[in-house]
Amino acid sequence: MDLFSYQEEQEEHAPRARLLADRMRPQTLDEYIGQEHIVGQGKLLRRAIEGDQVSSILLYGPPGCGKTTLAHIISKRTEGDFVKLNAVDASVKDVREVIERARSNKTLYGKKTILFLDEVHRFNTSRQDALLPAVEQGIIIFIGATTENPFHHVNGALLSRSTLFQLEALEKRHALEAMKRAMEDAGRGLGFMTLHADEDALDHIASMAGGDIRRALNALELAAVTTPSEPDGSVRITLEVAQESVRKPSIRADQSTQYDVLSAFHKSVRGSSDAALYWFLYAVEKLGMDPMTFIRRLIVACSEDIGLANPQAMIQAVTAMDAYHKIGWPEAKYNIAQAILFAVESPKSNATAVAIGNVMSAIERNGNAEVPLHLRDTHYKGATSLGHGGYQYPHDFPNHYVKQQYLPDTFRNMTFYKATAQGMEDKIKQNQERRLR
Repeated sequence: MDLFSYQEEQEEHAPRARLLADRMRPQTLDEYIGQEHIVGQGKLLRRAIEGDQVSSILLYGPPGCGKTTLAHIISKRTEGDFVKLNAVDASVKDVREVIERARSNKTLYGKKTILFLDEVHRFNTSRQDALLPAVEQGIIIFIGATTENPFHHVNGALLSRSTLFQLEALEKRHALEAMKRAMEDAGRGLGFMTLHADEDALDHIASMAGGDIRRALNALELAAVTTPSEPDGSVRITLEVAQESVRKPSIRADQSTQYDVLSAFHKSVRGSSDAALYWFLYAVEKLGMDPMTFIRRLIVACSEDIGLANPQAMIQAVTAMDAYHKIGWPEAKYNIAQAILFAVESPKSNATAVAIGNVMSAIERNGNAEVPLHLRDTHYKGATSLGHGGYQYPHDFPNHYVKQQYLPDTFRNMTFYKATAQGMEDKIKQNQERRLR
């Protein structure tokens, strides 16, 4: 018996023993809330589910957006065998047992098997590899669900053999719809009660749930069953009651989210003080990320995106890191914020990054490089007999510069670093142009 069948049996014997969110889990696509872009009328996935023609798919989206619920609906629609495993505790042995049973079902009865693997990102490479032959041979139809970016956490071969569907975070309106539906449903929901909820109370719960329907329904149920009834037996949920039932917004801080926030921060450093400061404080204060993660990224940005246009940006960033180590959080937020704002408002140049790329490309093309004879070490007896020497000391010449070859012969006339006219780098640009005259 799979999990979904077990839950249905429990509901039949004790319909209100389970949490409201479980009782109200949609049984059909018509009951499903949100994700209209993939299961709306006429959409590919909806047609596949309704026709029991689902192929291997990956469901990617934030917690509470309906991935498991969608799998539950598929299990209700299919005539095949539906098996659910959770990647947290499933082993390779478990997977192989499912595959063997699926092979027997297909060979003996012509019956297909759908394997739903929840939290597939928790499955390591070897366990994912165990699935590949069965998926390729059509022995099982694979459905994976993940909150993490599948391109980071799912085997490339398995990903290429599955259709990826990205689910979006649900909004407040979705939570409101789910709560109102639960209040009206007498069989599975709270409709057996004479329940009244003020609009501002429902609005507060929906806002605090952050698009997580399960959290919204759990808060609604807590408010309903713990609130003393009125003399007439009715129960009223006020804003005050709602605030006691759910206090803080639901913030997701999975690995993919952290990567995305860090990416948003770095990109904002290139163009918006407000956004850079927002993403930094949001990540640290709300997601609990380490401030050092952002300081390190800022130090990189000071060379990658600012460089010699304003070398002081690097000094500000490194000083902020030192301040963080010495005085800690939250006091160091002022030092870090100052360094962030200094970097964003600095003139920008990516000439350093471009120069690095040019040199690395040259190295890849050339392989081993011969050092010109006049640049080689001459601090030993016999160097002259080998032809080493002839280096011209720049400080002996006007403006402390003399034109001579410094690169290997293959690249002797190439320029890797081209200064821009941004900020202090403009002086370097002028100096480069002067040397070319």
